[in-house]
Amino acid sequence: AVIEDGRLRYDAYLNIAGERFVVEVKSEITRGNRGIVLMDLKNISRENNLPILLVTKYIPGDIAKEYVEEGINCLDVAGNCNIRQNNLFLLIEGKKIERQSRVNQPRAFQEAGIKLIFQFLVDPEKTQLPYRDLAELADISLGSVGMIMQELIDLNFILKTKQTKKLKNTKDLLNRWITAYHDVLRPRLLKKQMRFINQDSYNRWKDIDLSRINGSAFWGGEPAANLLTGYLHPGTYTIYTDQNWHIFKEIELVPDENGKVEVLEMFWQKETYVGVPPVLVYADLMCSGSDRNIETANLIYENELQYIK
Repeated sequence: AVIEDGRLRYDAYLNIAGERFVVEVKSEITRGNRGIVLMDLKNISRENNLPILLVTKYIPGDIAKEYVEEGINCLDVAGNCNIRQNNLFLLIEGKKIERQSRVNQPRAFQEAGIKLIFQFLVDPEKTQLPYRDLAELADISLGSVGMIMQELIDLNFILKTKQTKKLKNTKDLLNRWITAYHDVLRPRLLKKQMRFINQDSYNRWKDIDLSRINGSAFWGGEPAANLLTGYLHPGTYTIYTDQNWHIFKEIELVPDENGKVEVLEMFWQKETYVGVPPVLVYADLMCSGSDRNIETANLIYENELQYIK
């Protein structure tokens, strides 16, 4: 194997047994950032008209298989390797790495910070609100707001002047928020995995009136993406609600650990936004690892999230 300099724009080029790859190094691949990384890798591959090789500390086996199906070659520090190009085939699986415990993680990307940043990504003007109002909107403590805001200033995501506080580097903030949301907050929001009793309900999901639920319930994820774009037939069905999962028996949903319907806790006040905000729909699609979902997410980004650049 021979390594070439990436000429500043890319990390490197690598020649293995006559096959040339463009190399991209990512520190970590998780369920939270796999979609964002996948989109980035495909763009780099297209720009170079070369197969890509992802080099990372560790990539979980299931994500590695997803990436390989999408034509992404992988190599990690643990020693796992899956490289397939023409007659070249290198495969090493099952190697583990001792995961370092995360210490001194920014509060901005822990649960309270994730909830607060969500408010800013839905409406960047909310950075102007008094801290007490932000605490109420995000349902976090007043003390947490102050610490998180200072971290966002230090991390260069908020520009503070005497008169105002303005969100900046919003695309980078969005990507970091998506990763944190899926790795930290979203698993805690899951109320129940469920399935429809009637198989035909998966095709007639648009006819199901969630407003008849006693409380708030809204389509998220793939169904919400379909409602926003008219594109993407759902393969999984996400519902955000402020109610107990038992109430969904009214629409013939029953618990099933392998069910296609996930019921998640709403973590925003329904008075602030009716339905699931497009930024959250975008986040759920980006973390699925599915090419069709990422394509639909890009449509939502271009049409609904123009203010995040």
